[in-house]
Amino acid sequence: MIWMNILVFSDPKGGGGGGGTKVGVKSESGGGMMENIAEAKKVVHVGVILDVNSPVGSVANACISMAISDFYGAHPNFRTRLSPHHRNSDDALAAAFTALELIDKEEVDAIIGPQTSKQARFVIDVGRKAQVPVISYSATSPSLSITQNPFFVRVALDDSTQAKVITAIVQAFEWHEVILIYEDTEYGSDLIPYLAYEFQQVDIRVSSRFSFSPNDSKLRILKKLNKVMAMQTRVIVVHMSSSFGSKLFFLAKDVAMISEGYVWIITDGLSRLLDPMGVKAFGSMQGVLGIRPYIPQSKGLKNFKRKWQSRIHSSSTKLNIFGYWAYDTIWALAKAVEMIPQESSSVNGENHHRNTSQFPVIKVSKRGKMILNGLLKTKFKGLSGDFSLVGGQLQSLTFEIINVIDNEEKVIGYWTLENGLTRKPDKAKMENQCPNMNLNHLYGQETRKTNPEDPYTKEFIITGFSHDVFEEALALLSFPVPRKLIPFPIGPNGGTYDELLSNVKNQTYDAAVGEITILANRSQHVDFTLPYLQSDVSMVVKSKDDERNNMWIFLKPLSWDLWLTTGVAFVCTGEKIINNLSKFVLIIWIFVVLILTQSYTASLASMLTVQRLEPTIIDIDELKMNGDFVGYETGSFVKDLLVKQLDFDESKLRDHGTAEEFDKALSKGSQNGGVGAIFGARHCVNLFLAKYCDKYMIVGPTYNTDGLGFAFPRGSPLVPVISRAILSVIENKSKMDAMEHKYFSHLKACQTTISSSSLGLYSFGGLFIITAVASVSSLIIYFTKFLQSHWTTIHTVHHDSSFWSKISELGKHFYDQSLYPLPATNSTLQSVEALHDVENEGVDTVVIVGNVSSSTL
Repeated sequence: MIWMNILVFSDPKGGGGGGGTKVGVKSESGGGMMENIAEAKKVVHVGVILDVNSPVGSVANACISMAISDFYGAHPNFRTRLSPHHRNSDDALAAAFTALELIDKEEVDAIIGPQTSKQARFVIDVGRKAQVPVISYSATSPSLSITQNPFFVRVALDDSTQAKVITAIVQAFEWHEVILIYEDTEYGSDLIPYLAYEFQQVDIRVSSRFSFSPNDSKLRILKKLNKVMAMQTRVIVVHMSSSFGSKLFFLAKDVAMISEGYVWIITDGLSRLLDPMGVKAFGSMQGVLGIRPYIPQSKGLKNFKRKWQSRIHSSSTKLNIFGYWAYDTIWALAKAVEMIPQESSSVNGENHHRNTSQFPVIKVSKRGKMILNGLLKTKFKGLSGDFSLVGGQLQSLTFEIINVIDNEEKVIGYWTLENGLTRKPDKAKMENQCPNMNLNHLYGQETRKTNPEDPYTKEFIITGFSHDVFEEALALLSFPVPRKLIPFPIGPNGGTYDELLSNVKNQTYDAAVGEITILANRSQHVDFTLPYLQSDVSMVVKSKDDERNNMWIFLKPLSWDLWLTTGVAFVCTGEKIINNLSKFVLIIWIFVVLILTQSYTASLASMLTVQRLEPTIIDIDELKMNGDFVGYETGSFVKDLLVKQLDFDESKLRDHGTAEEFDKALSKGSQNGGVGAIFGARHCVNLFLAKYCDKYMIVGPTYNTDGLGFAFPRGSPLVPVISRAILSVIENKSKMDAMEHKYFSHLKACQTTISSSSLGLYSFGGLFIITAVASVSSLIIYFTKFLQSHWTTIHTVHHDSSFWSKISELGKHFYDQSLYPLPATNSTLQSVEALHDVENEGVDTVVIVGNVSSSTL
């Protein structure tokens, strides 16, 4: 047996009278060109249109030559031989004329190429007229319809197949908004409707679309990138060719868009050619995610790569998937040609008439349709995997997901039509989780956080209940959210909450975190998350002094009319019992007195043992009637509520920034330069009362709000995911209790229950005063009467004694309760005279009759 190698001599420029490629047969025995054997093989002429100056064209050109050599080396007994006629073309119109020239002069029965979708559109029309199959391994635009162009065969994947893959990635990371950047060509714009449709199916919003023309200057590209930077969305999907895409990423890196905070996802137009673009391109694409068709490893692929390195191709020429598809195209075409019956004519049929003033006459191929049918039936194991054309184009059920890390591409996951995202191409679907991807690299570098304990840091230390809730919510997300916390002071020396939200609206800030009340007018400018804390507006006023400090508290249990009625009843009822009716009345009265006594006791006990706070002002009507000043928190929305809803005069409003300022203003009162009441959100009021509950209290109705939330620009994709995370945080009772204990445990609760303190003297001072007054008054009256009744007697009996002797004698009588007659009657005077006579006679003992008791003189 004589072994033969087919030698292919390629003329990239298509020059030479032989149509660009010569096919000969060389004998291994060294017998020269065996023309007789070559003539025994049926030669099928094939046109090849490509751009040899591009990475795709140069690799495809080499792979086509290797494919012809390898195929006929593996199938030496085949009766047919492919004779490729190479043409170089980088223009759509030139590609069409080249196809006409190949059909007319070289009488080709099939055309491989052209390279771009724009070129393919012209060449397909020529192939349809000539009934010559146009087989493209790189024209991937979905607008090239297989059904409308029956002689078009795509040995590649339709770009629309990757729309589901990209959507699955965005959905898996719970990104809800994307920006589309695409090349303003037929290749670039044709995929966009498919992406938009797939995103819409899973509620992912396309916030903006930016088209970049390959003819755009550097300055124009930078201007468009600045517009992208001004957008709130940071997830960017790029669909471009490799040459223009690499230029875009170089400029994006220059403006710091390839960095933390951005997510870049590239379609297979760029990711299939990452390696051929070189290290420089890798350096500008750090952290970029990409997808591309999965090429399973096989023995044939390994052998091919080894031969590629060992032959004339330098190590700098990198293989790509288009080379594999071009290689498989030759094998499929060679198999299809072999299926043509031997008796079929190789001479082209009648011409397809056209306007000869514009185009040459198109010859109709006799074998083109048979070759097409053979291609559609061909199945084999190729370099790119299982070769099978379904509906006139290659099918692939698996994509691999790559991530550019440290100047190289790393496969981090897979997607299959059956299982979706997987960690390995043959593994089942992952439930509720993303592939094992290093998300830090999606942002160009790892997320850095400032250590709040570092004494040398220049960063602000941000703490607080709102901040902790926000951080807990972010921790529950399935993707990282890089952030830089910037303090925004609220108060006299800072801004207002509305100014803060205005900065969020114009995207000076990406979000606002704090005690921000959700209001209808604010929601017209920003989007709020679900509330993490319920709140409303309340009025706080000064409370009256504790009743227990009132010395007349014992009179409080009964009203004045009840006291008066009871007193009159006592006088009228009396106690003298005359008959049975008197007894009946007395029994009823005793029953009434018993009830009054018990009620009085209970009411007085309650007043003395329970702290009762009463407001100095009852409601806002009293505030307005008194013309009192009203306080509110500086920068708060409460000012608008007071003016627009509660109709307060703005001149009566006073703003304060701290709890101490509120305390000082309320303590002074409206008449002394302070305020009569303050209005504030419930969470602020509770904190204030926790510190000053013994002095102030909440009165009047509350005015509802929608609670406290975090603010984002309108349409932000973070709002729904953070809202769901907030719900999870709120429902986690242990976590919420821990945060509340951290920030609010040091605040004392307002004491409104029974006091344990002892009752003081002052509480019963009124009773002691009444007792003292009654006692002193009785004593004065009694002593006055005593003096009136005894002074005359003492003076008469002891008229010769000194004044102090008389006082001493009066004291003895008062002490001994001597019962001298009160009025000085005649009998008394006679007794005194008798006493005087007896004394003169020396009688030791006398008896004084009447009201004078016996005495020893």
